[in-house]
Amino acid sequence: TLIIAVNQVRKNAKVHKMNFSEYLLRGMDPNVNVVLLEDFAAVLGVGIAGTCISVSAWTGSSFADALGSALIGTLLGAVAAFIVHQNAIQLVGRSIPQDERQDISQLLETDRMIRSLHDIKATEMGGVVRFKAEVDFDGREITRAYLYKQDLDLLLLEAQNLKTVEELEQFMLNHGEKIIDALGAEVDRIEKLLKAKHPEIRHVDLEAL
Repeated sequence: TLIIAVNQVRKNAKVHKMNFSEYLLRGMDPNVNVVLLEDFAAVLGVGIAGTCISVSAWTGSSFADALGSALIGTLLGAVAAFIVHQNAIQLVGRSIPQDERQDISQLLETDRMIRSLHDIKATEMGGVVRFKAEVDFDGREITRAYLYKQDLDLLLLEAQNLKTVEELEQFMLNHGEKIIDALGAEVDRIEKLLKAKHPEIRHVDLEAL
């Protein structure tokens, strides 16, 4: 089972483009890590016990046997502490690496629809990344994208035919609603682009300022 767990960690680490120790320390898959560490402690513990018992039998001293018991107890305690630490992190989530966070932020900030990002939060739980940010969208670019899809001559004619305040209000309400729909479409586009570039991101929450 230890060999199977090691092979599984290596396989998963390769998928996430990490080395073996980095994948293990980041706790990407707590279930596999627990099996790996428990089996490692069991195999190493048997090795320590066998060695110390053999030394005690050969020398006739019980010191090696007692030392082996202490080493095994320390090993089990260390493994347990590590598992508790990793599981606690998985429960509350951890921030993703700074370079990955900067790459995501740069990808968003280079989009012409976005002026700036605020209150960025990117957490990882069990290999799943959740990204949340408050976004200052460029209203002029959103409106320009909407107008690009319209017949401006017809839009001008419609505006010129406005005679009353009620007609103006209705005109603004109609196109204002469509511009908001255009904003929603841009948010969906940006989220799809972000997930395509970073498949580990499963949940994206972009809040307009």
